[in-house]
Amino acid sequence: MALLEGKVAVVTGGAQGIGLAIAKAFVEHGARVVIGDLDLDAATRAVEGLGGSKNARAVQCNVTEDAEVAALVASAVSSFGSLDVMVNNAGITRDMTMKKMTEEQFDLVIAVHLKGAWNGTRRAAEIMREQGSGSIINISSTSGKSGLFGQTNYSAAKAGIVGLSKAAAKEVAAAGVRVNVIMPGLIRTAMTEAMAKNIWDQKMSEIPMKRAGDPSEIGSVAVFYASGLSSYITGEVIEVSGGRSM
Repeated sequence: MALLEGKVAVVTGGAQGIGLAIAKAFVEHGARVVIGDLDLDAATRAVEGLGGSKNARAVQCNVTEDAEVAALVASAVSSFGSLDVMVNNAGITRDMTMKKMTEEQFDLVIAVHLKGAWNGTRRAAEIMREQGSGSIINISSTSGKSGLFGQTNYSAAKAGIVGLSKAAAKEVAAAGVRVNVIMPGLIRTAMTEAMAKNIWDQKMSEIPMKRAGDPSEIGSVAVFYASGLSSYITGEVIEVSGGRSM
């Protein structure tokens, strides 16, 4: 069943990992997708994998720059006629203990995750308010719920995304725009698989389901939030972690 037939979505950081899995799930359910990514070559390759220009477009975008995010969401309208779904997924890590972390490393992670989500949320909301409908999906992390050693920057940013999303949801609900959060746990991506074995094993030991998640399992939740199945849900957080922090 094509739950997103006729919908147009933007996915930041959509060239790989969780972002690409979300883009794939959207296309499988009938949506057309604009992938915004700092790496234009990778985004272009992702578009080819999604079936080419009939299904997707690639736009280079630094989410910390408001003008670039405004151009990204505008490109969805100019390319496909509307903006129905916005996924703020772009992110980086600069893990380090507080003792060793530089101010630059802290600021950069906050800027990409939290300011990037703010830029995407407010720019998408401008278009969606005029349409009278839309779904904004912000990607947080269980690190923002429980904190993680060596991630004061990342954990702070991901916690901030939850607060940002709840406040934004209250601002735009009356206009027919919904804002929700996905909070992934340990998901099997190139980034997580690069972890030291002892860290990976520790995380696995904390998961009641005894496995890491697949990026497609985040994509499924994103489809739910993007579709009419969640039409009366806003300001909520779905944790996708195999029960790790219950």
